[in-house]
Amino acid sequence: MGKKFWAHIAILGANIIYGLNYSIAKDLMPDFIQPFGFIFCRVSGALLLFWLFAQFSVKEKVEKKDLLLLAVCGLFGVAANQLMFFYGLNLTSPINAAIILTSNPVLVLLISAIVIKERITSRKVFGIILGIIGAIGLILYKGAGNLNSEGFVGDIFIFLNATSYAIYLVLVKPLMSKYKPLTVIKWVFLFGFFYVVPFGFGEFQEIEWTGFTDSIWAAFIFVVVGTTFLAYLLNIYGLKELSPSVVSIYIYSQPLIASIMAILLQKDTLSFEKIIAAVFIFTGVYLVSSKSKLLKKGAKT
Repeated sequence: MGKKFWAHIAILGANIIYGLNYSIAKDLMPDFIQPFGFIFCRVSGALLLFWLFAQFSVKEKVEKKDLLLLAVCGLFGVAANQLMFFYGLNLTSPINAAIILTSNPVLVLLISAIVIKERITSRKVFGIILGIIGAIGLILYKGAGNLNSEGFVGDIFIFLNATSYAIYLVLVKPLMSKYKPLTVIKWVFLFGFFYVVPFGFGEFQEIEWTGFTDSIWAAFIFVVVGTTFLAYLLNIYGLKELSPSVVSIYIYSQPLIASIMAILLQKDTLSFEKIIAAVFIFTGVYLVSSKSKLLKKGAKT
């Protein structure tokens, strides 16, 4: 099994964590932690873990000319990404947010074409369309949301969140050819931390830690260690071998993973509609991630 296989496993693993996060993290906010205070905890906790693990890894020196790009990646991939998502989600409905986030792979494909000259093929476009149909179909089937909500400002921030993360995926890709994933992500989070401090430190100070129950502590640790530290590390590992558009299309698997977990926990049932949605999603992932035979032959000539 080659590096690309394990890269796909890493990206799938990250999205499984994100899918689980919807159920696990919902009890934390806003009763125990305010949104921006939670982001401060996530970023600072993951930052400590990244730099701690880096001490036991092969040490790499980052060139000064790359620090600016790492700082930009920290802005778009950590601070703006998370702050805008939580702020937007507070103003709009979860179903609106989920549907708007399906724009991320489209944005990644467009930005990749401009910045790193990734080819926009009909195969990729068709794959993304299939993924969008599957994801939105599953979201609408599961959710009881209102697509005509008045949270327009919230919707805008969710779209900016999707755009921010798309920019990050594209900008961080060139760094992966020079450095190890852990080296890149520890610097990205270091810069991201400084951007988050002005927004989240005040709410962090307001947290009443003594009110945490065992289940709340478990959820808190999962979000900091799993959803932030491990998921970001898996994503950056996968991005070393895969293109940004391939990494981004896995976002369509998150509502499917959430449904599977609900079925396993006997909180939901399997249906024909969910099976069809799964077929659309994974067919889309396959089309975006695989190269056509024609392209492969062209590469050999």
